[in-house]
Amino acid sequence: MHKIGHPRLDDPRFKANPYPVYARLRAEAPVYRTKVAFWLPAIWVVTRYDDVVRILKDPRFSKDYIQAYPWIPPSIRAMLRNLLTTDPPDHTRLRSLVQRAFTPRLIEGLRSRIQGTCDDLLDRADGSDVIELIEAYALPVPLIIISDLLGVPVKDRRVFGPWTKKAAAASASASLGVFLRALPALASLSRYIRGLVTLRRASPQDDLMTGLVRAEESGDRLTEDEIVSMVILLLLAGHETTVHLIATGALVLMQHPEQRMRMEATPELRVSAIDEILRYASPVEFATPRITLEDVTIGSITIPRGELVGVSLGSANHDESQFPDPETFDIAREPNKHLAFGMGSHFCLGAALARLEGEIALTTLFRRFPGLHLAVPPGSLRWRKSFAIRGLVALPVRTGGSVIPTSA
Repeated sequence: MHKIGHPRLDDPRFKANPYPVYARLRAEAPVYRTKVAFWLPAIWVVTRYDDVVRILKDPRFSKDYIQAYPWIPPSIRAMLRNLLTTDPPDHTRLRSLVQRAFTPRLIEGLRSRIQGTCDDLLDRADGSDVIELIEAYALPVPLIIISDLLGVPVKDRRVFGPWTKKAAAASASASLGVFLRALPALASLSRYIRGLVTLRRASPQDDLMTGLVRAEESGDRLTEDEIVSMVILLLLAGHETTVHLIATGALVLMQHPEQRMRMEATPELRVSAIDEILRYASPVEFATPRITLEDVTIGSITIPRGELVGVSLGSANHDESQFPDPETFDIAREPNKHLAFGMGSHFCLGAALARLEGEIALTTLFRRFPGLHLAVPPGSLRWRKSFAIRGLVALPVRTGGSVIPTSA
């Protein structure tokens, strides 16, 4: 097992600035084997852009990595069988069915709802000198939108929200304790979704849950287990990653005021600004694992059959062979072929929604709080203990004065 003296990949101190370590890994050990947690199998970490792209597109690296965890209970295993844990033809079938419900028209139709949600949350901050941006803004924005999208009744969200937050924390953590503590919430969430599926079969609504229930192609349909698993995936993947896109994006823009002003002054750069935040800050630092179906050689290293492989999207997005001057944050970077949403058949289904939420949330935040700045020294910010996700525990900010009214 290769050791080059770097911190554990889920260590919050490493998460604060992993990019110098990644640069050294790309140069000295671009493919190496390590342990993330004592209770998980060792994993091969791949850090170079070209190698990451190859693995994301190579069918010899299977997404059915759940087989590497035989101790997972059958009930939980069924909930984990979704787009992230299946290969063709199962993956092809699931994606084609889900795409029929998760349409671009549906996503674009959320624009006014996202804008209204952002404005409502910032209205509540009016008069506050210091706010904790994750709890007050970055977290509720995607949770409200995905709940709306799925058709979760407002009256149920006081219990639905905490279940989702606990399950999301477990999905991104390498801690056995966090995972075990989240099991009751995951079970409650599953039961609730099954009840909602039953309601939508009897009384269809204009929401994504009804779309999943009705999704059909060539006589095929999603089973109830598949719908439950897909909803949990949409909740956890879409909600968790977008929280950190918004929060870390706000941090990066506060740390680069010239780029923030450029984004405000040039509306046509807002979309590319979100792509640069995704590249530069990479909320999803590691893609979900693959497992090798045969011996595969990457560079000079042969990874044996049956081994787990983790591709570092965060490292690939800072690879100097693909991105000139990768440590410079440039909202007009072109080209910007970042891998924040993956690549190939597993390209993130919710990419368009994440981009839209990030664009509206960050544009609105700095338009209404033009003087926004950190309330604590940057070095005191705490980063989450997680292998897959790079995100802050909290982001205390000073508003810099009264909020600019919504109509301004």
